[in-house]
This record gives sequence, C-alpha cells and structure tokens, in this order.
Amino acid sequence: MLKRWLIMGAVFGGIVAAAWMLLPAPSGKVVEGNVAPDFSLPDLAGVQQHLPKGKVVLLNFWATWCPPCRKEMPSMIELYKRLKDQGLVIVAASVDKDRNKLVSFVREYNIPFQVVHDVDASVARRYGVFRYPETFLIDRSGEVRFHLIGGVEWTDKTVLKAIHTLLTEKTAG
Repeated sequence: MLKRWLIMGAVFGGIVAAAWMLLPAPSGKVVEGNVAPDFSLPDLAGVQQHLPKGKVVLLNFWATWCPPCRKEMPSMIELYKRLKDQGLVIVAASVDKDRNKLVSFVREYNIPFQVVHDVDASVARRYGVFRYPETFLIDRSGEVRFHLIGGVEWTDKTVLKAIHTLLTEKTAG
C-alpha cells in the first residue's frame, strides 16, 4: 500500500514539475536603474494613455480584490493631494478583470489621479510584476529609481522625503 502511494506521489510530482517547466517565461523585469517601458492602456473613459514623460511618476500596479492595495489607497490619495502641485503624477494600473468593480472602487474612494485598466495584466508582466501592489517611482528622465513591493504608507516621512528628492532634482541636459 505504501509503495502504491509513493509511486502515485512520484507520478504526481513529475506531472507538476513538467507543467512548471512548460509555463511561459516572464516577459520582462524592470529593475531600479532601467528606463521605464512605455505602455498604452485605456483609462476608465476608454481613452488610451501612455506613461507620462518628463514627470516624476508613481506607477502602481494593483487590484480591487487585493487587501494591501485597498489599505494603501487612502494614503496614496493623500500623497497625490499633497504633491500634485509640485509635479507628482500617479498612474494606478489596475489588473482587475471586472471593469464594473474597478469603476465602483474608483468612485467609492474618489480617486483623483489617473487610473488605467491593464485587464490582461500584459503591462504588469512586462514590468515583471506578479505580486500586488507593486510600485515603480520614475524620475523625470524616465529612469526607475525605486521599486517597491507590497503596500506602502505613502505619507510616511521617509517615503515623502524620497519622493520630494525626485521632485526637486533637475534632469540632465
């Protein structure tokens, strides 16, 4: 009996290993120091949007079903209200499948910054994102300066100082 279970376990393990090896390789991974790849994603009005150029951008990949994403959203809204006049741009790229849930969430939270819909997570994959939320802080020259994984308290003094540093930097050339 034990021998049969061991054989079944080995066969199952082999199937899982084969399936794992057949998974497609990640299409990319953006790391600090890379130039942030441009993208084209629809906003909630269906208008295609691109990564803003020449701006300090907080690019956040998130979903309404993600508890840490929901938890960080109020502080992200507060961050935007504090720093939008200093030039901070926030782009929240949602990987939600259900557009109606996304629209309801944006209305409920009264999100004042740009929300785009990455319904098939193709842009998230291009950035190497597979956990949510993940955030990329991009400087005016388009370079990813910080890659943050997990929920962030965006009004924390250390976070504010790092973003303020990016906002006050002058671009080369």
